[in-house]
Formats: sequence, C-alpha cells, structure tokens
Amino acid sequence: MNNTHIEEIKSAIFGEKYDLIHHRSGLDIYLFPKKTATTYALFATNYGSVDNCFKIAGEDDYTTVPEGIAHFLEHKMFACEDGSDAFDRFSQFGADANAYTSYDKTVYLFSCTSDFVPCLAELMDFVTHPFFTDESVKKEQGIIGEEIGMYDDSPSNRSYYAMLGALYHSHDIKNNVCGTLKSIENITPEMLYRCHKVFYNYSNMVLVICGDVTAEEVISVADGHLPECEKTEIIRKGHIEPPHAVCERVENRMQLAVPIFDIGIKDASVPCSAAERARRDVIMSVIADLLFSKTGKLYSALYDEGLISPAVSSGYTISKDFGYTTFSGESDDPDAVYKRVKDYIAKMKHEGFEREDFERCRKVFYASFVRELDSADDIANNLVSFVFDGYDFFGYADIIAGVTYEEVMEALRGSYLPECFTMSAVFPIENAKKG
Repeated sequence: MNNTHIEEIKSAIFGEKYDLIHHRSGLDIYLFPKKTATTYALFATNYGSVDNCFKIAGEDDYTTVPEGIAHFLEHKMFACEDGSDAFDRFSQFGADANAYTSYDKTVYLFSCTSDFVPCLAELMDFVTHPFFTDESVKKEQGIIGEEIGMYDDSPSNRSYYAMLGALYHSHDIKNNVCGTLKSIENITPEMLYRCHKVFYNYSNMVLVICGDVTAEEVISVADGHLPECEKTEIIRKGHIEPPHAVCERVENRMQLAVPIFDIGIKDASVPCSAAERARRDVIMSVIADLLFSKTGKLYSALYDEGLISPAVSSGYTISKDFGYTTFSGESDDPDAVYKRVKDYIAKMKHEGFEREDFERCRKVFYASFVRELDSADDIANNLVSFVFDGYDFFGYADIIAGVTYEEVMEALRGSYLPECFTMSAVFPIENAKKG
C-alpha cells in the first residue's frame, strides 16, 4: 500500500513554493521546483564530525567511535561492492557528483542538465548500500592520512583549528573533521557499518532536489530504490562546555611569508529553541558584519594603518550547541590587531552602532537571502541546513526583516565578553614571537 503523501509549503512574500514529500520508505523529500537548466540533488544525513558518542533508544551503553569517522565513511561510500566507483557512474550521465562532511551533517550530491532520473537512482543506491572490507579501509586510511597531512601543512588550517581549540574545552567542534592520523588508524569496517546503520536511517536523512522536475518523477524513482525503513531514535551524548574560552591566545610557527591570525569570540548564549536559534543567527551575523565588514570603520582604520591586508574574512557560525564569531586575515602584527578589535568592540558596546549602518547591514543580509533563491545550489544546501536545525526555510527571511536595532545592541552588550575571546596566530619561523 502506497502511503506517500505531499505537503505544499508556500511563501506569499516570494511567490515560491516547495513540496515536502513524506515517502512511504520513511524518507522526507523536499522538492523545490525551478525552471533552471541545471538540476541539483542532495542526499544528506544529520550526522557530522561531532557525533562520536551515541546510542539507539533502548540500548544501555553508548558507542564511542574515533574522530574523523563520519568523514571517512563519506569517502568510502563511493566505492561499490562490484568494484565500480559511483563517481564514474555519474560521469557516464554527464553529471557532476561530490560529497562533503561538516560538523553536523554529511551530504552527497550531484548536478545535471539531463538524465536526472538515472542520476537520482544512482544517488539513492550508492548512499544506501555500504560496502567495506579490511583491505579497502586500510587503503582509505592511507589516502585520508595524506589529506590530514596536507591540512596540517596548511597555515590557515592550522591557525583555524588552533583557534577552535583555544575556544572550546571539550566540544568535538575543536577537532578536525578529518580526524587525526592516530584516530583514523582505529577505524574498522565494523565501526563503519555501525555508523551507517545508525545515522543513515531514513528518519535521520533528507533528500533535497531543486530544478525542473516533478514530484511524480521523484516519487517513481524513490518507489523503486528506497525500501521501507523502520524509524530509529538516536541519542547523542551531549557536551558539557564552560561558557568561557580555554585561553586568550595561542601561537604556531610555520613556513609562510606574512603572519596570519584567527580571532574567535565564543557565543555562550546559544538558544535551545530552533526558532530562537535562527533569530540568534541573524542578530549575531548582523553584528559580525557591522563590526568587521570591509565597509566598516574598523576595517578601514586597520587597513589604512597597514595593520591588515585586504584579504580578511569574518562571520558567525551557529549550531544546536555551539556558536562563535571569527575575524581572520594577514597582519605583520596580529597582536596589535587583536587589541584594536577588543578595544573597538568595547567602544561599540558603550556608544552603539549608527542606526543607518544597522539598517544597511540588515537590508544587505535580506537581499543576499533573496538572491540565493535564484540558485538551485544555494536553495538545496540552505534548505538542508534549515531542515536539520528544525526551522522553516521561508521563515528566515521574516526574521531578517523583523530584527530590530535594539535587539542587536542588546545582543552585542550581552555577548562578546572578555573571557570569551581568543586569538590564534601563525608566524613565520624566523619571526616567531614569544606568547
């Protein structure tokens, strides 16, 4: 009996809609119809690098797995039991396939201009049919070991993870998504099968499609390739994390021409509610833009004085149990930049932002969200993030439109506490400073 049913989700503001298909297999499928030349499909599991201690409801004991196993599993899923490679299969259809693992999710995807149906069938098949052997795992350990070595040799990567390690005491976000050379040595086929069984359950996954396709096409493929799956409840062991940073400053020395820095500010007020978290995301993102944007006063002063190079980046990151703001770049004197950043934030807390600057930032943020509705890639990736976080995709725009100056100032004054700051700096070996 086919009990698949469809909900239509509309936005009166944008004149857009998408279908939420509750498939009989237990998988929720989000179809965002767009008259685009390229169709984008994304099969994702709510499982990332921080999920290293878990159990299924009814089990007495937690399972603890090595760091980097989610990323390792992502790599291994493309190798099929018959010896073929899923990448090769997609290329035969002229499609581009890829995958990525983040802190909180693993995503498999493809884009195509034709042959959507066989591509979707391939995506469903290889993600739901794992195959691991001792030999293939050992080979992958060597491949990922080289990837880890490459990241370890990257000053920017080293600085970023040192910053996270200086912010977080015990949360797994401080660990490299790839794991370490030591941790991946302990990964076995049995562990991979266990993680796949737990986290690749349809109740923990979504399929998102954006392009010129119909619900009937999608359901037909799902009917033929997704058997019914019994829902499971995953219990993840939480992190007990103090609100303050581990330390105020860390330093490394590597071969590079100009010192680099990553300033991090820990957010100790991440809400439990998905709606409140979405609002927090908007507010803190606006604050980060007001503080660090290239059109702002701080950047202009630092650049005019020769303290930073033009290539800086900043932003706010939030998930269910962590959040932080970053400001990163190159500088001959990272410590001077760090001091100026802290002084400027203290000044803004006291004086407040200009209201017209706030309105400009909010409008730019809103316009950016609207522009992303023209991109199948952006729609699919954003939709997955909102679904996993438990918040409505279209409702995010309403939050942006409704955030007030008073909310932003209240959040600024209640956050950015002195004990939540840290800076990671990497200096050229010959110019290393003492911490």
